[in-house]
Parts: sequence; structure tokens; C-alpha cells
Amino acid sequence: MASFVLSLHSSPSHSNSVINLVQFANTCLQQDHEIKAIFLYQDAVWHASSNFMIPTDEYQFTAQWHTLSDAAIPLLLCVTAAEKRGLDLSSCSPFQVAGLAEFAMTAATADKWVQFK
Repeated sequence: MASFVLSLHSSPSHSNSVINLVQFANTCLQQDHEIKAIFLYQDAVWHASSNFMIPTDEYQFTAQWHTLSDAAIPLLLCVTAAEKRGLDLSSCSPFQVAGLAEFAMTAATADKWVQFK
């Protein structure tokens, strides 16, 4: 089976990107592929904000992040992008703070890197 690293680059207001990423990740898991990590980069770091409120009639991506984390997929948050946007790095669970170097090393060990923008 193949191993994947996924990266998300768009903000929560672009819900199609996160929906596509979640569907792709779930399909990979159902087919016994490995997801080595999901990396949030650029405006995607807003997904880790504890101050982000989602109306109940909209896609609940926060619950999806917890489900992916529960499936033992590391959810990595770009530290530089998060600091640039003023995110509180002490309260970004279920995400782990990581740098581009860590992401690059993880991506280098995967068969495929798939970006969602």
C-alpha cells in the first residue's frame, strides 16, 4: 500500500478544500494506505484557532480534525505561518506545532504528497 503526506493551504472559509482533504484521507484509510501526516500551511493554520466559531448549519471541520487525530494521523501546524497570524500555539489541540523542515522530512519518506488549496 502507498503512504501519503497531505497538506492544506486554504482557510476555513474555503470549506471545499478541507472537505476534499477529509474525503481523500478517509478513502486512503479505508483502502489500508498510510497517511504519515497532514500539514496545515499558510491560511490553513486558522483551522487550529481556538477562537474560530462554526455555525451549526455549516461543515463541522473541527470534529473531522479530531476524528483524523483519533485515527493516529499526526496533524502538523506550521509554526511560522501560525506565529505570523497571531495564533496561540499553547491551545491548538489536536494539532502539533511543526516546522517546514519536519514537514519536508516526513514528505521525503512518503510515496506521495497531495496538496489541497
